[in-house]
Amino acid sequence: MSPMPTQPSISQVWEWLHAVPDPEIPVISLVDLGIIRDVSWDNDTLVVTVTPTYSGCPATAIINMDIETTLHDRGITDLRLRTQISPAWTTDWLSQEGRAKLETYGIAPPQTVGGPEKCPNCGSKRVTKVSQFGSTPCKAHWRCQHCLEPFDYFKCI
Repeated sequence: MSPMPTQPSISQVWEWLHAVPDPEIPVISLVDLGIIRDVSWDNDTLVVTVTPTYSGCPATAIINMDIETTLHDRGITDLRLRTQISPAWTTDWLSQEGRAKLETYGIAPPQTVGGPEKCPNCGSKRVTKVSQFGSTPCKAHWRCQHCLEPFDYFKCI
């Protein structure tokens, strides 16, 4: 794709980034996850600031590659990804839309106190922690006492 004749607006770039899925939970976008912290132009260079969910996140390289690919495919030729680790990412940065998408997908969204409020599959409040460790480091494994289905809980960080 040839370079864009003019710079796209910041809101257009945010819209493009909103369509980039998280590689570990593809129903939620990187924007809904809250890891895209800022988008700005530095002269002719687009700067995208990313805060990983935690410093050792194994998906960080894939996330960066997906951001670069998405923006290059839309004609952005000068791009700099800036990693910002302070302040540290927190589940408070998840959007409400992202929380709803997690639950619809079968992952209980994070709660400020304790574990999940309810089973994302049947809605029962009778849930039990199976393990602090789930399918990825940011999730714990729970089970519903009503429908007996196991599910992931996105841990509060």
